[in-house]
Amino acid sequence: MRGVLFDGRQTVVVDDLEVREPGAGEVLVAVAAAGLCHSDLSVIDGTIPFPRPVVLGHEGAGVVEAVGAGVTHVVAGDHVSLSTLANCGTCAECDRGRPTMCRKAIGMPGQPFSRGGKPVYQFASNSAFAERTVVKAVQAVKIPKEIPLTSAALIGCGVLTGVGAVLNRARVDRGDSVVVIGTGGVGLNVLQGARIAGASKIVAVDSNPGKEGVARLFGATEFLGDVGEVRGVLPDGADHVFECVGRVELVRAAIDLLDRHGQAVLLGMPAADAEASFVPAALFLDKSVLGCRYGSSRPQRDIRLYADLYGEGRLLLDELVTRTYPVEEFGEAVADAEAGRVARGVLTF
Repeated sequence: MRGVLFDGRQTVVVDDLEVREPGAGEVLVAVAAAGLCHSDLSVIDGTIPFPRPVVLGHEGAGVVEAVGAGVTHVVAGDHVSLSTLANCGTCAECDRGRPTMCRKAIGMPGQPFSRGGKPVYQFASNSAFAERTVVKAVQAVKIPKEIPLTSAALIGCGVLTGVGAVLNRARVDRGDSVVVIGTGGVGLNVLQGARIAGASKIVAVDSNPGKEGVARLFGATEFLGDVGEVRGVLPDGADHVFECVGRVELVRAAIDLLDRHGQAVLLGMPAADAEASFVPAALFLDKSVLGCRYGSSRPQRDIRLYADLYGEGRLLLDELVTRTYPVEEFGEAVADAEAGRVARGVLTF
């Protein structure tokens, strides 16, 4: 079968991958579509260290082909959106409703794939850049068949991360002011999360002026080209600032833009050894700096919620998909993503 493989030196589309059958508590999914997320590119450039060879992809949707023993919530033929969160469901964090903190979900990567008889790693417990993948049952969330799979693919990472950061982590309230630094796939979902939450002033910041139209579509009330312009719109600062780029100087800017009681939420992925600095006195007026993993999500609940919001016309999915690419055009999809020409490019099988 076809898949996108990174061997540590180059990324190639291969056609000789194999995947094992699902075991107990697992689901075999025929992947229909998968979004190209910056995290996939971060594996390639080394920002996210990961063992190789590895099948990339982690934002996908498809159709259940088979289930292992004990799986009852999905059956063959169901449409599913895939989560990257392979949490155990039994530890103290899972019991508290915090599956993103489950240590099993951040554990050693598995090797359900093989090529030429040699094992191949699975990225983010998912590997959606393959025609078929095996995931834990908790990662496969049933969705209505009315949702196009090219759109549903994006729920499992960009939507969960961006909208979840607003609703679950920051808990933006009606009338709050929000600044979003960076309007890529995650940033656009932060914007629409803020809109859904009822924020009154939603300021998008991006150095690419071509992104203004889509930023406003997703909820921005203002669009600025530089963080230095934000105080002209919000003289006292913002209640919430979301850093969605992953640059340490923008982490500092996010903190400096906070109003009293404000929260800076860090969503961008800098290098693992990158350090950011700020003035501690800036936090004394009850300001906070918040990390956020995967939108502090509970995927079995949140994916269903977002599917419902899509059905009601309140959550935009189709508009996130700028272009679709056959998996063989992976290189072109990467080039478009790196040039900022797409909100999200989606690979199809």
